[in-house]
Amino acid sequence: MSAAFQPRGAGFIAAAVLSAAVGVGVVLVGMASPSGPNADVPVADGPVASEEYGRRLVARTAELLGQDQADPALRYIDSRLNCASCHLSAGAEPGALTLLLTDEHYPRFSGRAGGMTDIEDRINECMQRSMNGRPLPMDSVEMRAMASYLRTLGAQYQAMGESARTAAAPAALVPPDRAADLEHGRAVFDARCSTCHGADGLGLLATGDRGKGYLFPPLWGPDSYNNGAGMHRVLTAARFVKARMPLGDPTLTDDEAFDVAAFINAQPRPQMANLEEDYPDKRAKPVDNPYGPYADDFPAEQHKFGPFRPIEEYYAAQRAR
Repeated sequence: MSAAFQPRGAGFIAAAVLSAAVGVGVVLVGMASPSGPNADVPVADGPVASEEYGRRLVARTAELLGQDQADPALRYIDSRLNCASCHLSAGAEPGALTLLLTDEHYPRFSGRAGGMTDIEDRINECMQRSMNGRPLPMDSVEMRAMASYLRTLGAQYQAMGESARTAAAPAALVPPDRAADLEHGRAVFDARCSTCHGADGLGLLATGDRGKGYLFPPLWGPDSYNNGAGMHRVLTAARFVKARMPLGDPTLTDDEAFDVAAFINAQPRPQMANLEEDYPDKRAKPVDNPYGPYADDFPAEQHKFGPFRPIEEYYAAQRAR
C-alpha cells in the first residue's frame, strides 16, 4: 500500500456525517475578508455575505479549503473533492443527496456518533470522511458560513413550488438479493462511467491546475473519499448512482447500479484511522457498513458486498424480541 493510502494519523472525533451537513442558527456579522484564493468572496457585510461564502465553500471546496490553498491555515482537506461533487448544484437540487432539507433534519440522533448531532457536527463528519480532511473549528468563519448557507436552503425549499421540489429521477433502487458482481461492475464502469471519471477512475481535472479540483470527481485514489465515508457503503453509493448517474442520463438498472457501486468501493482509497470507535452501539451499524467490529456473525465480505437481506432479517428478528 502506497503512502498516499496509509491511515491518517488524526483520531476520529466523534460527531456525525456522510455527506456535508449542519444545526445552530448562527450568522456572521462584521467578518474579516479571507486572504488568498478566498479574497474574491464577499463575506464582510453580515448574513447574506456569510451565506454566499458558504455556498462557495460547498461548490469550490477543493480550491478554498484544499491542500493547494495559498493560506496554510485554510488547508483542511486532503482530497480534491468538492462538497458539490455529491451534493449537486451545491446541494440546492432536489433528489438524492440534496441539502435542501438539512435544517429540517437537525439536530438528530446519530448512531455513528452515539449521540445527538447538529448541522456543524455533520459538516465536520463530512470534512473528515467524504473530504478526507480535518474538522473545521466550530467558531471559524468557514464553519459559520457553511452552516448559515445550509440553513438558508431550508427556507428556499419551503418557498419552492411542489413541482420544483420533485426530482426528475428514476424509481428508487431495489437492491438485488445477492452478492455484488464486481466483474459486472467493472464492465458497467467501463461502458457508462469511464468517459467522465476516467478509465482509471481518477477523475477529470477542471483545469490544468489541480488546485482548482475536478470537473468530474475521482471515484477512488488519493484525491477521493476515504473508507469511513458514507459513500463507501455499497447501498448508499448504489442509491446515488441509480438516481443520478450517468449525469443527465440516469438509466442504469438496479443490478448495474448495485454492481458498479461495489466495484468502485472495492478500489484503493485513503484509510481513516480509529473507525472501530464508530457506532458505540454496534447494533446500530447499517447492514452495508464495510468495516467492523459488528454485533453479528456475518462475515465482513458480506457486510461490504451483500447479500444484505439475511443481515436485515437477522436484526429485524433481534428487534422483535
